[in-house]
Amino acid sequence: MTLTRRTLVGAAAALALGLSALPALAQDTLRVGAYPANPPWQNRNEDGEFVGFEVDIVNEIADRMGTTAEIEGYDFRALFVATASGRVDMVISSLTITDERLESQSFTQPYVEGAMGIGVREGSDIRSLEDLRGREIGTIATSFPERWMNERADEIGFESNNTYDTTSNMLTDLMAGRVDAVVNDVVGLRYAFTQMDGLEVSHEIVTGERFAMMLPKDSPILEEVNEIISEMKRDGTMAELYERWLGAPPSDDGLTVTPMPIPTPGNY
Repeated sequence: MTLTRRTLVGAAAALALGLSALPALAQDTLRVGAYPANPPWQNRNEDGEFVGFEVDIVNEIADRMGTTAEIEGYDFRALFVATASGRVDMVISSLTITDERLESQSFTQPYVEGAMGIGVREGSDIRSLEDLRGREIGTIATSFPERWMNERADEIGFESNNTYDTTSNMLTDLMAGRVDAVVNDVVGLRYAFTQMDGLEVSHEIVTGERFAMMLPKDSPILEEVNEIISEMKRDGTMAELYERWLGAPPSDDGLTVTPMPIPTPGNY
């Protein structure tokens, strides 16, 4: 039997109509980028698997989306390239929402209010921001602490701000005395110092920064992910994960339990 062009077109249309009537398939794997040495937010365990507060959050999000999360490690600076290029669907790494970042990336609602800490060697006389005058400090490249400190360089008066691609290299230089102090997420520093002798957090800097997940600009899954985070706040899942990993329950009216809209430029 000879098939005409009209017959082929009709068959294709019928096939398309039939497929459209089938149940929607589950979404593809959720591709997640993460800085792999950032406990308790996320890090690799002895088996090479990612664990941590934000790992549990993103796994729960994926489960509620009907899929699974596939987490890949990146250097901190590379996380921003990974979302901008579309290599990942989402990034976790205790990322601070800023107006500058919102120009080129999208963020979910925040779920933790962060603070920075000054890390020093035990016995150091650095106990405040004022004590950093004339000192060598270290921060993670492209991080919120790096920008925050550089914006206040004249006011604080530190000698120089040495930037690092990894937390481990930064803390190694602190331990060896190549820098006098480091400035980073206070939760991460305190956790790291439980594993390292001779280092301590000497001062906490309250900045009002808010941690969230970063996605490619105007990601098609942004609204769905944000609504799932709201559900996790309402049903107590987010608070449970917070207490499991950060060691204390969140405040009753804090970001961890309060559903919020998607951030937009001008609000952060």
